[in-house]
Amino acid sequence: MSKLQLETAAAPAAVGPYSQGIAAGRLVFTSGQLPMIDGALVTDDAAAAARASLANVKAVLEAGHATLADVVKVTVYLKDMDDFAAVNGVYGEFFPAPHPARSCVQVARLPLDAPVEIEAIAYIQ
Repeated sequence: MSKLQLETAAAPAAVGPYSQGIAAGRLVFTSGQLPMIDGALVTDDAAAAARASLANVKAVLEAGHATLADVVKVTVYLKDMDDFAAVNGVYGEFFPAPHPARSCVQVARLPLDAPVEIEAIAYIQ
């Protein structure tokens, strides 16, 4: 199975030795997506930040010919677990039932001191 590097101008460019995403067979893996819009980090509130991160996840998935409906696993990294309810509300807008499997953890620090980072794995049928 070969792997294909995914690149899209609709999500923040990789700023290190990693790809925005990788397609491998029927799987699409996104790198963690920060809440960035047009190069600016969204930090004003947790819901807006989650919405921006998920929009970037969606863009990378689309570069790999996948959709949010194809997502089977999501990992959410939060700077503050007190933001869980706000992020969860937005998450439900992006992932209707049946919901993908998910992990959500609070971390000590994220790149650029972002409030959230989200990554996903999709399976294209």
